[in-house]
Amino acid sequence: MKILSRLYVALIIFFLYAPVLVMIAFSFNESSSVWVFTGFPLKWYAGLIYDTTMLTALLHTIIIAVLSAVISTVLGTAAAVGIMALRKKFTAKLVMSVTQIPMMNADIVTGISLMLLFIFLGRLIGLDESLGFFTVLTAHITFNLPYVILSVMPKLKQTDPHLQEAALDLGCTPFKAFFKVVLPSISAGIVTGFIMAFTLSLDDFVISYFTCGHYQTLPIIIYNMTKKSVTPDTYALSTLIFIAIFTLLILYNVLQTKSEQKINRKARV
Repeated sequence: MKILSRLYVALIIFFLYAPVLVMIAFSFNESSSVWVFTGFPLKWYAGLIYDTTMLTALLHTIIIAVLSAVISTVLGTAAAVGIMALRKKFTAKLVMSVTQIPMMNADIVTGISLMLLFIFLGRLIGLDESLGFFTVLTAHITFNLPYVILSVMPKLKQTDPHLQEAALDLGCTPFKAFFKVVLPSISAGIVTGFIMAFTLSLDDFVISYFTCGHYQTLPIIIYNMTKKSVTPDTYALSTLIFIAIFTLLILYNVLQTKSEQKINRKARV
């Protein structure tokens, strides 16, 4: 049974990562053919420097990912604290249910509904171009918020509420007590929420496609390339993005492990 279970796990890992490994291998292929492998040069990685369209789209993607992650982390943390402060359990559950709708909703439904909303508001205030940078940023903040809230909420529940009360008794203002006591105890959840928001924003295509207008991100540029032909420098850029996201996921898992170990030590004490 152990051999079968290990074989099963190995097959799952193979099917998950085989396409990525093939992409990484062909990003080093000297030939642009996917049938002929002629060497391991770095010319496709070097060629990215001169591909202004790709670099501009990458810059747009990183700007949107960083800004949406920062804003959604701040708003999501504040929302999680506000939900925890609700005294009625029914109201808190209702708010959490409404918050989770963007997570359960299909991306295409979210994208189309946001596009219609932005176009309607744009026409209402007399804009010639309704879709652009701010609509993409707003859309990414919208679908990132639930993930940040769900990352911060467990840490707030694990935090002893008497710590903040003790800080207030010692003369701290509510604002200062939050930053001195509560914020350090939920910092792991905030960081994991930020990482999740960043990676989700970096990877998003469907919602960005419906809300971008002329402000195109990297996934949209790559999608447009597939209508003609995908050049090998796209494999190189995708490899770099995969490595960056993989590194962030490792960081996320390390933070989660350290947080769990800290909780276990406190429980033993």
